[in-house]
Amino acid sequence: MTEVVTFVAGVVFGIALAAPPGPMNAVIAEESVAHGWRSGVRAGLGAMTADICFFVGALLGVVAAIERLPTLRAAMVAIGGVLMLYFAYDTATDLQSGFRTADAAGADRGFRRAFVLAITNPYQILFWLTAGVALLDPGTVDVLAPLSTALAGWFVVQTGTPLLLVGLFGGIMLWVVGFPAVLIAARKRMDSFAPLTAAASAVVLGGFGVYFLVDAATLLIG
Repeated sequence: MTEVVTFVAGVVFGIALAAPPGPMNAVIAEESVAHGWRSGVRAGLGAMTADICFFVGALLGVVAAIERLPTLRAAMVAIGGVLMLYFAYDTATDLQSGFRTADAAGADRGFRRAFVLAITNPYQILFWLTAGVALLDPGTVDVLAPLSTALAGWFVVQTGTPLLLVGLFGGIMLWVVGFPAVLIAARKRMDSFAPLTAAASAVVLGGFGVYFLVDAATLLIG
C-alpha cells in the first residue's frame, strides 16, 4: 500500500509542478494552438528535459553550487529575462504575420524555446535545491499526520525511492500530453482561440521577462 501511495503522490506532485501558469506553459499553449498537438507536446518535452537536467544536477550537487554563486544566479536570471522578452516579441510578430505553419524548420522550435527558458530559470533550480533535494533524500513523510493524529499512517510517502521519481516525471508527462490536447479541443470549438492564446502567451512571456530583469538587477545591486 505504501508503494501505491508513494507512486500516486509522485504523480500528483509532478502535475502540481508542471501545471502552474508561467512562461513554459505559455510556450506550450502557443505551440499547441498555432502548430498542433505534437508541437505542444514537443514544447512540454523541452521543459521536462530541463527538469531532468536539474534532477541530475541535484544528484551531483551542481544545483547547490549554483545557488551559492549569487553573481552566476543573477546572470542566469538576466539571461532568462532577455530570452523571455525576445520570445514575447517573436510571438507577437508571428501573431501579426499569421502563425499557422508546419514547416520542418519550426518543428522543433517549441522544444528549443521551452528548454532554454527552463534551463535558465533559477526558480526551477531553487525548487530542486529545496523540494527536489527533499524528494531525493531517503525517508518517509506522513502527509496527513499534521492534520490529525487519527489520520496518521494513512498516507505515508517514501522519499528517495525510484517509485516516487517515476511518479513525479510520470505526472509531468501527463501534463505534457494532456494540456495540449485540452487546448486543441478548445481551439476546435472557437476559431478565435488560437490568436487569443498567442496574445496571452506574448503578454505572459513579456511580463516574466521584465520581472526577471528587475530581479537580476536587484540581485546584483544587493
